[in-house]
Amino acid sequence: MRDHVRILGYLHIVLSGLGILGALAVLLVFGGAVGLVGMTNPPHSDAWRIGIPVIGVVGTAIAALVLLLSVPGLIAGVGLLKFRPWARLLTIVLSALNLVNVPVGTALGIYGLWVLLQAETERLFDQAPRPYGAGPA
Repeated sequence: MRDHVRILGYLHIVLSGLGILGALAVLLVFGGAVGLVGMTNPPHSDAWRIGIPVIGVVGTAIAALVLLLSVPGLIAGVGLLKFRPWARLLTIVLSALNLVNVPVGTALGIYGLWVLLQAETERLFDQAPRPYGAGPA
């Protein structure tokens, strides 16, 4: 099961990294749209007063949402590679939420739940080293 946990960690890191790249691409596209609207319209037109702020806010909101959804997966993936007990719980929650993201999220969610809900996997995370001074669990 140790290999499955590592694979799951790498999958979360890769897919979250793609999500972060997607958020940057959204910012680039919407920034380009703002630039085009600004270049093709006179400075005090309705496009400048209404269009540019709306395009900027929508682009920023979409990018922020994608980042908000991607960062926990990145954190969980790194934690899984280090066999941190909190990463197991976080990834179980993320796997359950991923089930509605057809088809890639569903596959990742099923695989994540299968890997992390095994008794052998639970023992792997119980044996993880604890920070100094944490005392017995």
